[in-house]
Amino acid sequence: MSVSPALPSVSSVAPPTQTELLDFVRRTAADAELIDSLPLDPEGRTWVRLEGPGGSEAWLIGWPPGTGTGWHDHAESVGAFITAAGELKENSLAARLPADGWKTLELSDDVDRERRLPAGKGRSFGQHHVHEVLNVSADVHAISVHAYYPPLPQIRRYSRTAQILRLEHVERPEDWQ
Repeated sequence: MSVSPALPSVSSVAPPTQTELLDFVRRTAADAELIDSLPLDPEGRTWVRLEGPGGSEAWLIGWPPGTGTGWHDHAESVGAFITAAGELKENSLAARLPADGWKTLELSDDVDRERRLPAGKGRSFGQHHVHEVLNVSADVHAISVHAYYPPLPQIRRYSRTAQILRLEHVERPEDWQ
């Protein structure tokens, strides 16, 4: 009788891709009952953590008029988000920034991108995507669905004055959960 050597264990579940995260946020945003269940605050953003696909981190977020995230990135996580109600605006940088080792960068003049994301519109993004998301409406709440993989190890917060981007601080999961 011969014995075969054990094969190494291989995970049968691949991490979700940007496309799969975008599909997830689209399906979730179409769930009217879930979207309507989010408590909205007239003063500040509200959020509920959701079960994302393949171990991803997902959030349902309410945006009162005039609120936004400020400039930030999601470190090594890829992600996707979609507007489920209202309209959001995304300002982003079309430039890959160094991952670490800097505090201030001068941006070139051609890096700025702007997207309007009315209900039903969304996007995916790769690692180190620097952006800010805003509800520029004067009187209408917006609601969005977001998903990230791997679950957010950190969020780097930036300030921006003209073409100067400064790393202000780094948040860890314990800061927002």
